[in-house]
Amino acid sequence: MTKIGTYQFVTESYLLDFRGRVTIPTIGNYMLHAASHHAASRGFGFNDMTEKHTAWVLSRLAMEMWEYPVLSPDPLTLNTWISEVSRLFTSRCFEWLNAQGKPVGYAHSTWAAIDMETRRPMPLEEEALRVYLDDRPCPISRPNKIPPVENAAEGRAYIIKYSDLDVNGHFNSIKYMEHLLDMFDISMFREQEIRRFEIAYMAEGMYGMPLTLHKADAGNNRYNMAICHEGKALCRAAAVWE
Repeated sequence: MTKIGTYQFVTESYLLDFRGRVTIPTIGNYMLHAASHHAASRGFGFNDMTEKHTAWVLSRLAMEMWEYPVLSPDPLTLNTWISEVSRLFTSRCFEWLNAQGKPVGYAHSTWAAIDMETRRPMPLEEEALRVYLDDRPCPISRPNKIPPVENAAEGRAYIIKYSDLDVNGHFNSIKYMEHLLDMFDISMFREQEIRRFEIAYMAEGMYGMPLTLHKADAGNNRYNMAICHEGKALCRAAAVWE
């Protein structure tokens, strides 16, 4: 079994935004799909973890896209590999290639395993995971610490709904992205592009939970964001525009 997983995706019109480009949340879904299949085919996927009453959770993600996919019959290629393993966390990288084989984006992610009942972190099976470690370079910086903005920016109210939930009944990690990006005016998407997006997941959301969404201009085309419940952050994120 190779260390690097390679997957192909074909863009469809219903996946595109009003500019005809694949969105950041859709790119996130592609990466979750690749990560899931890469793990499953190597013995540590969803079903394997469920048998042990554990589950993978995405802790941090940073992505940089230099070229967003558009409608095309030619498939995109997504490579993914494990770049680091520690007692409680593992790092996974992603590389996007266009139809000509040119890299157009990268992502760096951090994952943890949690007990499905207590929701507390569980030690990883380090030796089993280290078999698939690969030193292939990921030429973007790791997810950085994101400053809090919940006390500096007025919050926009939102309540978690049915369509926000994942298979575990919790706030879907991609839905966090969607709601954060919806805070930007459409004129920004017409005139600029998000070159780097990063998010840190800090707590789980549940159905019916009242939230506040916050966004603050940090200067140099960067915006810091947060989704909070009762003043405590469920996630913090940042977007750098160009």
